[in-house]
This record gives sequence, C-alpha cells and structure tokens, in this order.
Amino acid sequence: MVETAKANGIDPKAYLEYLLEHRPNKNMTDEQLEALAPWSKETQASCKLKIE
Repeated sequence: MVETAKANGIDPKAYLEYLLEHRPNKNMTDEQLEALAPWSKETQASCKLKIE
C-alpha cells in the first residue's frame, strides 16, 4: 500500500491513516472501495503529498 501511495503521488502515512479512518470492509460496494483507492479523487484530495 505504501508503494502504491507513492506511485500515485500521495503521502503514504496520510493514506494509511485515511484507510484506518474509513475502515474498508466486506460489506462495502465496489464503488465505495474504489473511492478508497489511492488514485481516486477523494483520496488524492485527502492525502496530498506535502513537499517541504
């Protein structure tokens, strides 16, 4: 997951925290799971890589 986050230009730590907050589970629809993918607009907006 960390490498996928990096490949999609988002902060890996922020992405892992995002996933823990939204807790993917087996009852989620494909659309809900897709929204948690590192390439989704929602995830990109929440987990932007901060350049220092």
